[in-house]
Amino acid sequence: MRIPSSSLGIAALLAATAWGAMFLVSKDVLRHVDPFWFTLIRYSLSALIFAALLAPRGAAPWRKLRSHAGPLALRGVTGFGVFSVMLLTGLAHSVPSHGAIIMATTPISTQLLRWVLDGVRPTRTTLLSSALALAGVVVVSGVLAPSSGDAASTAWGDAIAFAGTLGWVWYTRGATQFAGQLDVVEYTGLTVLAAWPLLMLGALGASAIGLAEVPQLQGLQLSWHALLYVGLIPSAFAVLAYNFGVRTLGTVTGTAFINFVPVSALLMSAGMGKLPSGSELLGMGMVVGALLIHTAGSRWAATPVVAPVRARADGVCRAS
Repeated sequence: MRIPSSSLGIAALLAATAWGAMFLVSKDVLRHVDPFWFTLIRYSLSALIFAALLAPRGAAPWRKLRSHAGPLALRGVTGFGVFSVMLLTGLAHSVPSHGAIIMATTPISTQLLRWVLDGVRPTRTTLLSSALALAGVVVVSGVLAPSSGDAASTAWGDAIAFAGTLGWVWYTRGATQFAGQLDVVEYTGLTVLAAWPLLMLGALGASAIGLAEVPQLQGLQLSWHALLYVGLIPSAFAVLAYNFGVRTLGTVTGTAFINFVPVSALLMSAGMGKLPSGSELLGMGMVVGALLIHTAGSRWAATPVVAPVRARADGVCRAS
């Protein structure tokens, strides 16, 4: 029996919510592996997966890589390098549930970036949901909490993580640039492969000037299983699953599923014994509510208005 494509798309988007678990796993790894080297390791593993997926296609993907090496490397460094390093750096000074909530704001950030770069003014609904989401991030970060509380100490890390998400937004914008030339697997895989040498140079350069520290063998031994998980699941399969789901069901539906990323992270964190504070629950509710408003507004705007056309057609028929 053939499974409907819509069911496969929903399953893929649900699988992509594994991003929520990434923040919980990565928090412990950062005690042993620097964000620069963590980024290099995770995308070295995902690069192997994408190389294996592209290999059966013959020489065609590699010709495309040579033809577009510069733009693909630039997109990959921004989307994987800048995004990952800043997100992990922010996570080192924050908590996993905050990182997942901040990442969930990327669909709204995309709309605002389109306004700045393309002149596409967002709707009132988008502006309202954007303001609500940003307010939710502020509440989650603990900026409004008393300075003596633990929540206040995450504000700087949350700000770094939020700035890093703009790199991912810019990376996803690049998918439209290559839409007619590269499919989902090719765009994702070739950007990883093109960016990998630059990620290596970045880790080595950061270590040389003291911004990063080369991981010790003992630290790698303690965290190898977590590095393997992050490199294979969130960094490879979840990205492919999300891109497949979006292509199958559309951007609006894909955006709706991002709502589950912070929810899953918060639930998993609670299951591990860290109960969320009142401000975290309030902030998460504001962000998720903003995403739901944004999704509903986008779906409403994308719905064609056919009733007036039918009414006019009926009137013509009655007149004749």
